Amino acid sequence: MQFDPRSPEFRANPYPYYDLLRQYAPVFLWEDWGMTFLSRHEDCQTLLRDDRVGHGTYMEAPEQQRPLLEMQSNWLLLQNPPDHTRLRGLVHKAFTPRMVEQLRTTIQTITDRLLDSAQANDEMDIIADLAYPLPVTVIAEMIGVPEADYDRFHGWSDALARSLDLVEDEAIYNRAGDAAAEFTTYLRELADRRRVEPGQDLLSALVAVEEEGDRLTEAELYATCALLLVAGHETTINLIGNGTLALLQNRPQWDLLCAQPELAKTAVEELLRYDSPVQLTSRLVMQPITIGEQDFQPGQFVSVMLGSANRDTAVFANADQLDITRKPNPHLAFGAGIHYCLGAPLARLEGQIAFTTLSRRFPNLRLADPTPRYRENYILRGLEALPVMGGLSRKV
Repeated sequence: MQFDPRSPEFRANPYPYYDLLRQYAPVFLWEDWGMTFLSRHEDCQTLLRDDRVGHGTYMEAPEQQRPLLEMQSNWLLLQNPPDHTRLRGLVHKAFTPRMVEQLRTTIQTITDRLLDSAQANDEMDIIADLAYPLPVTVIAEMIGVPEADYDRFHGWSDALARSLDLVEDEAIYNRAGDAAAEFTTYLRELADRRRVEPGQDLLSALVAVEEEGDRLTEAELYATCALLLVAGHETTINLIGNGTLALLQNRPQWDLLCAQPELAKTAVEELLRYDSPVQLTSRLVMQPITIGEQDFQPGQFVSVMLGSANRDTAVFANADQLDITRKPNPHLAFGAGIHYCLGAPLARLEGQIAFTTLSRRFPNLRLADPTPRYRENYILRGLEALPVMGGLSRKV
C-alpha cells in the first residue's frame, strides 16, 4: 500500500486505506513527515482521553506567517491545561447549551428562507445554497458580524482552514498568515465597537465575561472569535454536504427519513460517523505513553484518524453501511476528552433542522451529478459542490 494522505486517490476516498491500516498497520509511522497514525477506534479514543498528550506550538516562521501562528497559539483548540481549562471555562459561560437551544427558531427561519430562494428552480446546489450560507449566517449572527461582511470572513476562514491540512505549499501558509492579520484587525475594530455599545451577541458576551477576576486577553478574544467562525461553519458545511450525499446515495435511508422525521437525531449522529466532517486530529506526546503495544516518547506527534475510527468494525456492525437508526453510536466525530468540540450542540442542531426540512419539503430530491468532487482538503473533508434536482419547484 502506498500511503500518502496528500494523494488525490486518498483524498477522494480514504476509507479503503483506513480498512487496510486497521487490519495490517493500526499504528503506522509515515516516515515522510515522521508522524504516527492511529486508525482503530479503541486506540484513537484512548489517546484523545489521555492527559499525557497535548498540543505543541511552533513560533518560528517567515514574517508573513507569524500572524497565523500567533493566532493559533491562542486557539482554545490548541491549548493545554491550565490555559485550556481557563479559556474553556470563560468561553463556555458565553457559549452555553441554553444559548444554542435559543437559536432553534432562528436556524429554522434561515433554513426556510434559503430553501425558498432555491425553490424557484428545479435544481439546487446543496453546498452553495444551503450548507454554506446556513452555518455562516448562524455563527455570524451569534458573534455579531454584520451581514455585509459575510463574504470577507468566508475568504479568511477558507484560508485558515486550508492551513490546517497536511500540506507543504508555502503559499497556502502565506495566505493564511495574511488572513489571520486581516481577521485580527477586523475583530479588533468590531470588539472596540462592542465595548462602547454592547449587544446581545457572543462577542459582546466574550468582551464582558469574567471568572474570578480573569478575562480573555485581547489576543485570546480575537483568536477565539476567529476559531468559532472557522470551526463553526467549516465543519457544519461538511456535515450537511457529506450527509446529503450519503442519504441520496443510499435511497432507502433517505426515504426512511422522509417517512419518519423523528429519526433526525440518530440520522445526524450516523452521518457524522459515516463520512466525518473532520477526518484527523493530532496530539503531541508530553509524557511517555503506550498505545497499541507501541511506546511513544515526549516530542513525538501522533495523529488520530477519526474517519477510520468511525468505520471500525470492532465497534460498529456493518460499519460501511449507512444506518440512520443506529444505536448506540459512539463515534468520535467531535473528538473526545478535554478537547471535545465545544460547538457540538450547535452543529447537531443545525444538522437536524437542515435534514428534517430538506426531507419534508423535497422528498423527491435526487443527485444531478452522481460523482460530485470533494475539495482538496483531507482533514476537513467536504464537497466542492452538490447539485440536486427533483420536486424543488413544487411547494410541499
